[in-house]
Amino acid sequence: MKIGILITGHAIPEFHEDFGGDYDAVFAHMLRGHGFTFQGYDVVDGEFPDGPESADGWLITGSKHGAYEDHDWIPPLESLIRDIHAAGRPLVGVCFGHQIVAQALGGKVEKFGGGWSVGRTTYKIEGQDMAINAWHQDQVTEPPAGAKVIGSSDFCANAALLYGDRIYTIQPHPEFTARMIGQLLETRAPGVVPDELIGAAARELDAPIDSDKIAVRMAEFLKQGA
Repeated sequence: MKIGILITGHAIPEFHEDFGGDYDAVFAHMLRGHGFTFQGYDVVDGEFPDGPESADGWLITGSKHGAYEDHDWIPPLESLIRDIHAAGRPLVGVCFGHQIVAQALGGKVEKFGGGWSVGRTTYKIEGQDMAINAWHQDQVTEPPAGAKVIGSSDFCANAALLYGDRIYTIQPHPEFTARMIGQLLETRAPGVVPDELIGAAARELDAPIDSDKIAVRMAEFLKQGA
């Protein structure tokens, strides 16, 4: 089964070194062992697939960009999301992917007034308490009509959304390991994320997380397209 990965932002050099590639390599690593093949598309640089039929299932990555920002690649990405939805191909969105899907289908995304969520965070997802690494300030503040909220936290009300049985999106980053969060704390956080949040996230780096459960859930969801 072929999974198309829509790359909406580029990984830091440390991730490239560890995974041998960009975010498509990171997600391929997370979803290894499920019989998938992968093809990445650098949509952030204007590289798009021909259409929904170019893959059996789709995944949209995170990004440093805001879904509401004025970039040339955002409108065609939103159009592709609507086409994937109409074609009934399974689609998974993570962080920015979660947000851009919501925006493309009629929801609202904003820079959250409550600030940042960084590092290990506990969510209630599909009835289970799960600890997953987060890295975001933007949030889906109004889900689209027809989207079901299946995950939330005290900080993020719309942390996971389900659109029928074909689109599953999540705000935190199940692909981010403790090592990756540590690298981001060193390279991306200083001067951007408040020092107290950096310190709190650093202290939680060795605490267990449930990303493997979300990875299995995503793989099972994508296999609906087989």
